[in-house]
Amino acid sequence: MKKKETSYVDKIMIGTSFLLRILILIEAVTAAWNKNLWLLFLTLCILILTFIPSFIERNYKINLPLELQFIVVVFISFSLFLGEMRSYYVKFWWWDVLLHSMSGIVLAFVGFLIVYILYTEKKIRMRPRFVLLFSFCFAVAIGSLWEIVEFTLDSFLGLQMQEASLFDTMLDLIVDSISALIVSVAGYFYVKRKKSSLFFRHLVERFVKANPKLFRRKKR
Repeated sequence: MKKKETSYVDKIMIGTSFLLRILILIEAVTAAWNKNLWLLFLTLCILILTFIPSFIERNYKINLPLELQFIVVVFISFSLFLGEMRSYYVKFWWWDVLLHSMSGIVLAFVGFLIVYILYTEKKIRMRPRFVLLFSFCFAVAIGSLWEIVEFTLDSFLGLQMQEASLFDTMLDLIVDSISALIVSVAGYFYVKRKKSSLFFRHLVERFVKANPKLFRRKKR
């Protein structure tokens, strides 16, 4: 029963990712039909970015959990396609908060995986609280770099990603930090006691199972 439910959820995520890419492709075709080369270029770039998980798997031989791939595709589609091109940042005040919550969660989890691989392989000695600290700092650092990217795009391309507001920038960083802290704490308890939220534990175990070469020492 449980396997069927997981399979059903996986199909929903795969189908949703496919649908989002189709919508972006339709936008690109429409831009080409209207001879809007700049819009065509942007939509094609966004479409290519949605395949980042596939690029990582093919070139770095790292298999990402389907849930993580799904979140990446949704984040890119929601932020660049719906957020910027469809003006969802303007239409919905909470859109930016939602996306930064997602990015904080994903980045903190990626930071956790990096340090967790080193931890299980005994390549570095550290206490569980260092796992928490690294995951948190990794997510906040990338979030801060993204704010620099937003500022650069606003300055040179005339976008309104930061809405010319210090408040918007600080709110983004605060949301990033809160989301990252939640995931980092979950990672801390997972390493320390092998106890964490069911979803977090599921993601980690799925990643370990999909990448046995990264956890050879643990497997022994």
